[in-house]
Amino acid sequence: MDIKHEGEYNLTGLSKINIILGKNGCGKSTLLKRIEQRLTDQNLGEVNYVTPERGGALQYNSSVEQNATNDQNYTRNSKRNNQWTQFKNYSVSQYRRLLILHLTDIERDRTLPGFDSILDRINNLLTNIKIVRTAKGEFDLFTKATNTKLQANNLSSGESELIALAIECLTFEKTCEPNKQNLLLLDEPDVHLHPDLQANFISFLIELLTSNKFSIIIATHSTAILGALLNFADSRFAVLTNGNINAAFKPLNEMYQNILPIFGAHPLSNLFNQNPILLVEGDDDVRIWQQANRTSNGAIKFYPCSVGGVGSMPDYETSVIEIINGVYDNAKAFSLRDRDEGDENIEDTPPLVRFKLSCRAAENLILTDEVLSSLNLTWQQMQEEIDRWLLSFTTHPKFAIMNEFKNTGFDRKNFDLKELRNIIIGLTETAKPWEVAVGQVIGQIKNGHILKDNAADKICNYLGVKLTDQI
Repeated sequence: MDIKHEGEYNLTGLSKINIILGKNGCGKSTLLKRIEQRLTDQNLGEVNYVTPERGGALQYNSSVEQNATNDQNYTRNSKRNNQWTQFKNYSVSQYRRLLILHLTDIERDRTLPGFDSILDRINNLLTNIKIVRTAKGEFDLFTKATNTKLQANNLSSGESELIALAIECLTFEKTCEPNKQNLLLLDEPDVHLHPDLQANFISFLIELLTSNKFSIIIATHSTAILGALLNFADSRFAVLTNGNINAAFKPLNEMYQNILPIFGAHPLSNLFNQNPILLVEGDDDVRIWQQANRTSNGAIKFYPCSVGGVGSMPDYETSVIEIINGVYDNAKAFSLRDRDEGDENIEDTPPLVRFKLSCRAAENLILTDEVLSSLNLTWQQMQEEIDRWLLSFTTHPKFAIMNEFKNTGFDRKNFDLKELRNIIIGLTETAKPWEVAVGQVIGQIKNGHILKDNAADKICNYLGVKLTDQI
Protein backbone atom coordinates (compact mmCIF):
# COMPACT_ATOMS: atom_id res chain seq x y z
CA MET A 1 0.00 0.00 0.00
CA ASP A 2 1.21 3.49 -0.89
CA ILE A 3 -0.08 6.86 0.35
CA LYS A 4 0.86 9.87 -1.73
CA HIS A 5 -0.03 13.52 -2.09
CA GLU A 6 1.95 15.63 -4.52
CA GLY A 7 4.45 17.89 -2.78
CA GLU A 8 3.40 16.89 0.76
CA TYR A 9 4.19 13.22 1.36
CA ASN A 10 5.08 10.03 -0.46
CA LEU A 11 4.85 6.85 1.62
CA THR A 12 5.58 3.60 -0.19
CA GLY A 13 5.67 -0.06 0.84
CA LEU A 14 3.20 0.23 3.73
CA SER A 15 1.83 -2.86 5.46
CA LYS A 16 -0.42 -3.46 8.51
CA ILE A 17 1.78 -1.72 11.14
CA ASN A 18 4.22 0.90 9.91
CA ILE A 19 6.78 2.75 11.99
CA ILE A 20 8.20 6.15 11.13
CA LEU A 21 11.41 6.44 13.13
CA GLY A 22 13.00 9.85 13.58
CA LYS A 23 14.33 12.32 16.07
CA ASN A 24 12.37 15.25 17.44
CA GLY A 25 11.84 18.05 14.95
CA CYS A 26 12.27 15.94 11.82
CA GLY A 27 8.62 16.37 10.79
CA LYS A 28 6.96 13.13 11.94
CA SER A 29 3.97 14.86 13.52
CA THR A 30 3.53 17.25 10.60
CA LEU A 31 3.55 14.31 8.21
CA LEU A 32 0.86 12.40 10.12
CA LYS A 33 -1.35 15.48 10.42
CA ARG A 34 -1.11 16.12 6.69
CA ILE A 35 -2.05 12.52 5.96
CA GLU A 36 -5.03 12.68 8.33
CA GLN A 37 -6.33 15.92 6.87
CA ARG A 38 -5.89 14.93 3.23
CA LEU A 39 -7.42 11.47 3.60
CA THR A 40 -10.31 12.85 5.66
CA ASP A 41 -11.01 15.39 2.93
CA GLN A 42 -11.02 12.58 0.35
CA ASN A 43 -13.52 10.60 2.44
CA LEU A 44 -11.64 7.34 1.90
CA GLY A 45 -12.68 5.78 5.20
CA GLU A 46 -12.14 6.34 8.91
CA VAL A 47 -8.88 8.19 9.58
CA ASN A 48 -7.88 8.99 13.14
CA TYR A 49 -4.82 10.96 14.27
CA VAL A 50 -3.83 10.67 17.94
CA THR A 51 -1.84 13.58 19.32
CA PRO A 52 1.54 12.97 21.05
CA GLU A 53 0.86 14.98 24.24
CA ARG A 54 -2.24 13.48 25.82
CA GLY A 55 -3.12 15.42 28.96
CA GLY A 56 -5.98 15.38 31.45
CA ALA A 57 -7.25 12.69 33.83
CA LEU A 58 -9.49 9.66 33.38
CA GLN A 59 -12.48 11.53 34.75
CA TYR A 60 -15.76 12.34 33.06
CA ASN A 61 -16.08 15.94 31.89
CA SER A 62 -19.50 16.86 30.53
CA SER A 63 -18.23 19.90 28.63
CA VAL A 64 -15.74 17.77 26.67
CA GLU A 65 -18.50 15.35 25.70
CA GLN A 66 -20.84 18.21 24.76
CA ASN A 67 -18.19 19.85 22.60
CA ALA A 68 -17.51 16.55 20.80
CA THR A 69 -21.25 15.96 20.30
CA ASN A 70 -22.17 19.46 19.14
CA ASP A 71 -19.19 20.10 16.85
CA GLN A 72 -18.11 17.30 14.51
CA ASN A 73 -14.75 19.03 13.96
CA TYR A 74 -14.01 19.56 17.66
CA THR A 75 -12.26 16.22 18.20
CA ARG A 76 -10.23 16.31 14.99
CA ASN A 77 -9.11 19.90 15.55
CA SER A 78 -8.17 19.15 19.16
CA LYS A 79 -6.11 16.12 18.16
CA ARG A 80 -4.28 18.05 15.46
CA ASN A 81 -2.65 20.13 18.18
CA ASN A 82 0.62 18.74 19.51
CA GLN A 83 -0.97 18.79 22.96
CA TRP A 84 -4.54 18.18 24.01
CA THR A 85 -4.89 18.92 27.70
CA GLN A 86 -8.23 17.08 27.97
CA PHE A 87 -7.43 13.97 25.95
CA LYS A 88 -7.91 11.56 28.86
CA ASN A 89 -11.20 13.24 29.84
CA TYR A 90 -12.30 12.69 26.27
CA SER A 91 -11.24 9.03 26.61
CA VAL A 92 -13.87 8.53 29.31
CA SER A 93 -16.50 9.81 26.89
CA GLN A 94 -15.06 7.50 24.25
CA TYR A 95 -15.46 4.61 26.67
CA ARG A 96 -19.19 5.36 26.89
CA ARG A 97 -19.32 5.44 23.09
CA LEU A 98 -17.37 2.17 22.89
CA LEU A 99 -19.90 0.50 25.19
CA ILE A 100 -22.81 1.62 23.01
CA LEU A 101 -21.05 0.55 19.81
CA HIS A 102 -20.34 -2.91 21.19
CA LEU A 103 -23.87 -3.40 22.48
CA THR A 104 -25.15 -2.36 19.06
CA ASP A 105 -22.90 -4.99 17.47
CA ILE A 106 -24.32 -7.62 19.82
CA GLU A 107 -27.86 -6.72 18.74
CA ARG A 108 -26.81 -7.48 15.16
CA ASP A 109 -24.87 -10.61 16.04
CA ARG A 110 -25.90 -12.49 19.19
CA THR A 111 -22.84 -14.75 18.98
CA LEU A 112 -20.49 -11.89 19.93
CA PRO A 113 -19.07 -11.96 23.47
CA GLY A 114 -20.26 -9.41 26.03
CA PHE A 115 -18.63 -6.09 26.82
CA ASP A 116 -16.47 -7.73 29.49
CA SER A 117 -14.39 -9.12 26.61
CA ILE A 118 -13.52 -5.51 25.70
CA LEU A 119 -12.58 -4.76 29.31
CA ASP A 120 -10.38 -7.86 29.34
CA ARG A 121 -8.44 -6.58 26.34
CA ILE A 122 -7.75 -3.31 28.16
CA ASN A 123 -6.91 -4.96 31.48
CA ASN A 124 -4.48 -7.38 29.84
CA LEU A 125 -2.44 -4.33 28.89
CA LEU A 126 -2.11 -3.17 32.47
CA THR A 127 0.38 -4.36 35.05
CA ASN A 128 -0.90 -3.10 38.39
CA ILE A 129 -4.45 -1.86 37.90
CA LYS A 130 -7.71 -2.83 36.22
CA ILE A 131 -10.85 -1.06 35.10
CA VAL A 132 -14.26 -2.31 36.23
CA ARG A 133 -17.55 -1.47 34.52
CA THR A 134 -20.14 0.43 36.57
CA ALA A 135 -23.93 0.44 36.30
CA LYS A 136 -23.87 4.01 34.95
CA GLY A 137 -21.92 3.05 31.85
CA GLU A 138 -18.64 4.34 33.22
CA PHE A 139 -15.72 2.55 34.88
CA ASP A 140 -13.90 2.49 38.20
CA LEU A 141 -10.23 1.80 38.79
CA PHE A 142 -8.86 -0.86 41.15
CA THR A 143 -5.49 -2.32 42.02
CA LYS A 144 -5.02 -5.86 40.74
CA ALA A 145 -3.13 -7.06 43.80
CA THR A 146 -5.45 -5.86 46.59
CA ASN A 147 -8.61 -4.85 44.70
CA THR A 148 -8.40 -1.40 46.27
CA LYS A 149 -10.34 1.35 44.54
CA LEU A 150 -8.23 4.15 43.10
CA GLN A 151 -8.86 7.74 42.12
CA ALA A 152 -8.00 8.64 38.54
CA ASN A 153 -5.55 11.33 39.59
CA ASN A 154 -3.56 8.76 41.58
CA LEU A 155 -2.74 6.58 38.59
CA SER A 156 0.76 6.36 37.19
CA SER A 157 1.16 8.32 33.97
CA GLY A 158 2.03 5.14 32.10
CA GLU A 159 -1.08 3.19 33.04
CA SER A 160 -3.43 6.12 32.47
CA GLU A 161 -1.80 6.55 29.03
CA LEU A 162 -2.41 2.90 28.21
CA ILE A 163 -6.06 3.02 29.22
CA ALA A 164 -6.68 6.15 27.14
CA LEU A 165 -4.83 4.75 24.11
CA ALA A 166 -6.60 1.39 24.36
CA ILE A 167 -10.04 3.03 24.48
CA GLU A 168 -9.11 5.22 21.51
CA CYS A 169 -7.93 2.25 19.43
CA LEU A 170 -10.87 0.01 20.33
CA THR A 171 -13.37 2.73 19.49
CA PHE A 172 -11.61 3.42 16.20
CA GLU A 173 -11.79 -0.28 15.28
CA LYS A 174 -15.54 -0.22 15.91
CA THR A 175 -16.07 2.81 13.64
CA CYS A 176 -14.00 1.63 10.67
CA GLU A 177 -15.93 1.63 7.40
CA PRO A 178 -16.17 -1.73 5.61
CA ASN A 179 -14.33 -2.06 2.28
CA LYS A 180 -12.59 1.31 2.67
CA GLN A 181 -9.08 2.37 3.55
CA ASN A 182 -9.18 2.99 7.31
CA LEU A 183 -6.04 4.36 8.90
CA LEU A 184 -4.99 4.89 12.52
CA LEU A 185 -2.18 7.43 12.98
CA LEU A 186 -0.48 7.23 16.38
CA ASP A 187 1.94 10.03 17.22
CA GLU A 188 4.50 8.91 19.80
CA PRO A 189 2.37 6.40 21.73
CA ASP A 190 5.53 5.60 23.73
CA VAL A 191 5.30 8.87 25.69
CA HIS A 192 5.31 8.11 29.46
CA LEU A 193 5.41 4.36 28.80
CA HIS A 194 8.08 2.06 30.24
CA PRO A 195 9.59 -0.19 27.51
CA ASP A 196 7.64 -3.19 28.86
CA LEU A 197 4.38 -1.25 28.56
CA GLN A 198 5.33 -0.21 25.04
CA ALA A 199 5.75 -3.89 24.15
CA ASN A 200 2.36 -4.68 25.76
CA PHE A 201 0.73 -1.96 23.68
CA ILE A 202 2.21 -3.30 20.44
CA SER A 203 0.89 -6.79 21.29
CA PHE A 204 -2.52 -5.21 21.86
CA LEU A 205 -2.40 -3.52 18.45
CA ILE A 206 -1.35 -6.73 16.70
CA GLU A 207 -4.34 -8.53 18.22
CA LEU A 208 -6.64 -5.68 17.21
CA LEU A 209 -5.44 -5.88 13.61
CA THR A 210 -6.77 -9.43 13.26
CA SER A 211 -10.12 -7.81 12.39
CA ASN A 212 -8.47 -6.71 9.10
CA LYS A 213 -10.38 -3.43 9.20
CA PHE A 214 -7.52 -0.93 9.21
CA SER A 215 -3.79 -0.21 9.06
CA ILE A 216 -1.59 1.76 11.45
CA ILE A 217 1.20 4.30 11.06
CA ILE A 218 3.16 5.05 14.23
CA ALA A 219 5.56 7.98 14.55
CA THR A 220 8.13 7.34 17.24
CA HIS A 221 11.76 7.51 18.30
CA SER A 222 11.48 4.37 20.43
CA THR A 223 13.39 1.28 19.37
CA ALA A 224 11.47 -0.64 22.04
CA ILE A 225 8.41 -0.36 19.81
CA LEU A 226 10.43 -1.54 16.83
CA GLY A 227 11.82 -4.40 18.89
CA ALA A 228 8.31 -5.50 19.86
CA LEU A 229 7.45 -5.78 16.16
CA LEU A 230 10.44 -7.84 15.07
CA ASN A 231 8.48 -11.09 14.82
CA PHE A 232 5.33 -9.59 13.28
CA ALA A 233 5.45 -10.32 9.56
CA ASP A 234 3.18 -7.43 8.56
CA SER A 235 5.34 -4.70 10.08
CA ARG A 236 7.45 -2.17 8.20
CA PHE A 237 9.57 0.81 9.16
CA ALA A 238 11.12 3.88 7.60
CA VAL A 239 13.54 6.50 8.89
CA LEU A 240 12.47 10.12 8.36
CA THR A 241 15.12 12.81 8.23
CA ASN A 242 14.64 16.56 8.41
CA GLY A 243 12.71 18.02 5.51
CA ASN A 244 12.20 14.70 3.73
CA ILE A 245 8.66 13.97 2.54
CA ASN A 246 9.55 10.55 1.12
CA ALA A 247 9.42 7.46 3.31
CA ALA A 248 10.11 4.03 1.79
CA PHE A 249 9.01 1.37 4.27
CA LYS A 250 10.96 -1.86 4.55
CA PRO A 251 10.55 -5.12 6.47
CA LEU A 252 12.17 -5.66 9.87
CA ASN A 253 14.46 -8.43 8.64
CA GLU A 254 17.10 -10.47 10.48
CA MET A 255 19.68 -7.72 10.14
CA TYR A 256 17.49 -5.26 12.04
CA GLN A 257 16.69 -7.95 14.60
CA ASN A 258 20.42 -8.05 15.37
CA ILE A 259 20.98 -4.31 15.32
CA LEU A 260 17.97 -2.78 17.05
CA PRO A 261 18.32 -4.32 20.55
CA ILE A 262 21.75 -2.69 20.80
CA PHE A 263 20.26 0.74 20.33
CA GLY A 264 18.46 0.45 23.65
CA ALA A 265 14.91 1.13 24.73
CA HIS A 266 14.97 4.84 24.07
CA PRO A 267 17.68 6.15 21.75
CA LEU A 268 17.29 9.79 22.75
CA SER A 269 18.33 8.91 26.32
CA ASN A 270 22.00 9.02 25.19
CA LEU A 271 22.54 5.42 26.30
CA PHE A 272 23.66 4.61 22.79
CA ASN A 273 26.15 7.47 22.75
CA GLN A 274 27.70 6.02 25.89
CA ASN A 275 27.83 2.43 24.57
CA PRO A 276 28.09 2.64 20.78
CA ILE A 277 27.64 -0.35 18.53
CA LEU A 278 30.73 -2.11 17.15
CA LEU A 279 29.91 -4.17 14.07
CA VAL A 280 32.20 -7.19 13.85
CA GLU A 281 32.49 -10.05 11.39
CA GLY A 282 31.50 -13.01 13.57
CA ASP A 283 30.69 -14.50 16.94
CA ASP A 284 34.40 -14.99 17.80
CA ASP A 285 34.87 -11.22 17.57
CA VAL A 286 31.79 -10.63 19.71
CA ARG A 287 33.24 -12.84 22.45
CA ILE A 288 36.57 -10.99 22.31
CA TRP A 289 34.99 -7.58 22.80
CA GLN A 290 32.49 -8.78 25.38
CA GLN A 291 35.41 -10.11 27.41
CA ALA A 292 37.36 -6.88 26.87
CA ASN A 293 34.39 -4.96 28.24
CA ARG A 294 34.14 -7.21 31.32
CA THR A 295 37.86 -7.11 32.04
CA SER A 296 37.90 -3.32 31.74
CA ASN A 297 34.94 -3.11 34.17
CA GLY A 298 32.90 -1.38 31.52
CA ALA A 299 35.57 1.17 30.61
CA ILE A 300 35.62 -0.17 27.06
CA LYS A 301 32.28 1.05 25.75
CA PHE A 302 31.90 -0.91 22.52
CA TYR A 303 28.76 -3.02 22.21
CA PRO A 304 29.69 -5.72 19.68
CA CYS A 305 27.24 -7.00 17.09
CA SER A 306 28.03 -9.83 14.67
CA VAL A 307 27.11 -9.26 11.02
CA GLY A 308 27.57 -12.95 10.17
CA GLY A 309 30.51 -12.51 7.82
CA VAL A 310 32.44 -9.71 6.18
CA GLY A 311 30.23 -9.91 3.08
CA SER A 312 27.29 -8.62 5.11
CA MET A 313 29.25 -5.75 6.66
CA PRO A 314 28.35 -3.08 4.05
CA ASP A 315 24.60 -3.70 4.44
CA TYR A 316 24.84 -3.53 8.24
CA GLU A 317 26.92 -0.36 8.05
CA THR A 318 24.37 1.29 5.77
CA SER A 319 21.51 0.36 8.10
CA VAL A 320 23.32 1.56 11.23
CA ILE A 321 24.13 4.89 9.56
CA GLU A 322 20.49 5.26 8.53
CA ILE A 323 19.21 4.64 12.07
CA ILE A 324 21.79 6.91 13.71
CA ASN A 325 21.04 9.78 11.34
CA GLY A 326 17.34 9.28 11.98
CA VAL A 327 17.29 9.23 15.77
CA TYR A 328 20.51 10.64 17.23
CA ASP A 329 22.40 13.89 17.49
CA ASN A 330 26.20 13.71 17.38
CA ALA A 331 26.37 9.93 17.82
CA LYS A 332 28.97 7.55 16.42
CA ALA A 333 29.11 3.88 15.58
CA PHE A 334 32.04 1.63 14.74
CA SER A 335 32.84 -1.36 12.56
CA LEU A 336 35.83 -3.70 12.62
CA ARG A 337 37.07 -6.00 9.88
CA ASP A 338 39.93 -8.43 9.66
CA ARG A 339 42.67 -7.13 7.38
CA ASP A 340 42.87 -10.49 5.56
CA GLU A 341 45.19 -10.13 2.56
CA GLY A 342 44.37 -6.50 1.84
CA ASP A 343 45.46 -3.12 3.09
CA GLU A 344 44.66 -2.16 6.68
CA ASN A 345 43.63 1.38 5.76
CA ILE A 346 39.90 2.02 5.47
CA GLU A 347 37.94 5.25 5.14
CA ASP A 348 35.26 6.30 7.63
CA THR A 349 31.68 6.87 6.48
CA PRO A 350 30.46 9.35 9.15
CA PRO A 351 28.91 8.89 11.59
CA LEU A 352 30.43 5.39 11.24
CA VAL A 353 34.10 5.01 12.19
CA ARG A 354 35.65 2.02 10.44
CA PHE A 355 38.65 -0.07 11.50
CA LYS A 356 40.69 -2.89 10.06
CA LEU A 357 43.06 -4.98 12.14
CA SER A 358 46.71 -4.46 11.31
CA CYS A 359 47.24 -8.21 11.54
CA ARG A 360 45.60 -10.70 9.19
CA ALA A 361 42.72 -11.68 11.47
CA ALA A 362 41.62 -11.79 15.10
CA GLU A 363 43.24 -15.21 15.57
CA ASN A 364 46.68 -13.67 15.06
CA LEU A 365 46.17 -11.72 18.29
CA ILE A 366 46.71 -15.00 20.18
CA LEU A 367 50.41 -14.91 19.29
CA THR A 368 51.10 -11.35 20.40
CA ASP A 369 53.67 -10.97 23.17
CA GLU A 370 51.14 -9.83 25.76
CA VAL A 371 48.61 -12.60 25.15
CA LEU A 372 51.32 -15.27 25.25
CA SER A 373 52.71 -13.72 28.42
CA SER A 374 49.26 -13.82 30.03
CA LEU A 375 49.32 -17.58 29.29
CA ASN A 376 52.79 -17.95 30.86
CA LEU A 377 54.65 -18.42 27.58
CA THR A 378 57.19 -16.51 25.54
CA TRP A 379 57.21 -16.47 21.77
CA GLN A 380 60.37 -18.58 21.79
CA GLN A 381 58.65 -21.19 23.94
CA MET A 382 55.64 -21.23 21.63
CA GLN A 383 57.85 -21.89 18.61
CA GLU A 384 59.41 -24.80 20.47
CA GLU A 385 55.94 -26.17 21.29
CA ILE A 386 54.97 -25.98 17.62
CA ASP A 387 58.18 -27.81 16.61
CA ARG A 388 57.40 -30.60 19.07
CA TRP A 389 53.83 -30.80 17.77
CA LEU A 390 55.09 -31.14 14.20
CA LEU A 391 57.35 -34.02 15.21
CA SER A 392 54.55 -35.80 17.07
CA PHE A 393 51.55 -35.28 14.72
CA THR A 394 52.82 -35.94 11.21
CA THR A 395 49.51 -37.50 10.18
CA HIS A 396 47.30 -34.79 11.70
CA PRO A 397 44.87 -33.18 9.18
CA LYS A 398 46.34 -29.76 10.01
CA PHE A 399 49.99 -30.85 9.79
CA ALA A 400 50.56 -29.34 6.34
CA ILE A 401 49.14 -25.97 7.40
CA MET A 402 51.21 -25.91 10.59
CA ASN A 403 54.33 -26.87 8.65
CA GLU A 404 53.59 -24.07 6.16
CA PHE A 405 53.35 -21.65 9.08
CA LYS A 406 56.82 -22.74 10.22
CA ASN A 407 58.23 -22.44 6.70
CA THR A 408 57.14 -18.78 6.55
CA GLY A 409 59.52 -18.16 9.44
CA PHE A 410 56.58 -18.20 11.85
CA ASP A 411 55.04 -15.04 10.41
CA ARG A 412 52.68 -14.67 13.33
CA LYS A 413 51.21 -11.34 12.19
CA ASN A 414 50.32 -12.21 8.60
CA PHE A 415 49.81 -15.97 8.34
CA ASP A 416 46.24 -17.29 8.14
CA LEU A 417 45.82 -18.99 11.53
CA LYS A 418 42.07 -19.67 11.41
CA GLU A 419 42.47 -23.43 11.07
CA LEU A 420 45.28 -23.58 13.63
CA ARG A 421 43.83 -21.45 16.41
CA ASN A 422 42.51 -24.30 18.56
CA ILE A 423 45.77 -26.23 18.24
CA ILE A 424 47.79 -23.16 19.16
CA ILE A 425 45.69 -22.29 22.20
CA GLY A 426 45.89 -25.97 23.22
CA LEU A 427 49.69 -25.79 23.18
CA THR A 428 49.52 -23.14 25.90
CA GLU A 429 47.78 -25.70 28.19
CA THR A 430 45.26 -23.08 29.25
CA ALA A 431 41.61 -23.86 29.90
CA LYS A 432 40.61 -20.46 28.48
CA PRO A 433 39.02 -20.12 25.07
CA TRP A 434 41.30 -18.09 22.84
CA GLU A 435 38.74 -15.28 22.56
CA VAL A 436 38.75 -14.89 26.35
CA ALA A 437 42.56 -14.75 26.49
CA VAL A 438 42.67 -12.05 23.80
CA GLY A 439 39.78 -10.07 25.29
CA GLN A 440 41.33 -10.07 28.74
CA VAL A 441 44.53 -8.52 27.41
CA ILE A 442 42.63 -5.83 25.49
CA GLY A 443 40.68 -5.04 28.67
CA GLN A 444 43.91 -4.75 30.65
CA ILE A 445 45.22 -2.21 28.15
CA LYS A 446 42.23 -0.01 28.96
CA ASN A 447 42.77 -0.50 32.69
CA GLY A 448 46.43 0.49 32.36
CA HIS A 449 47.66 -2.90 33.59
CA ILE A 450 49.29 -3.42 30.19
CA LEU A 451 50.97 -0.40 28.63
CA LYS A 452 50.18 0.64 25.10
CA ASP A 453 53.15 -0.38 22.97
CA ASN A 454 53.16 -0.30 19.16
CA ALA A 455 56.45 -2.20 18.76
CA ALA A 456 56.56 -5.26 16.53
CA ASP A 457 54.48 -8.22 17.75
CA LYS A 458 52.82 -6.23 20.52
CA ILE A 459 49.03 -6.38 20.65
CA CYS A 460 48.61 -2.67 19.91
CA ASN A 461 50.69 -3.18 16.76
CA TYR A 462 48.36 -5.97 15.65
CA LEU A 463 45.20 -4.04 16.54
CA GLY A 464 46.44 -1.00 14.65
CA VAL A 465 46.94 2.56 15.81
CA LYS A 466 43.46 3.76 14.84
CA LEU A 467 41.69 1.06 16.86
CA THR A 468 44.15 1.26 19.76
CA ASP A 469 43.48 4.97 20.10
CA GLN A 470 39.78 4.17 20.74
CA ILE A 471 40.57 1.74 23.58
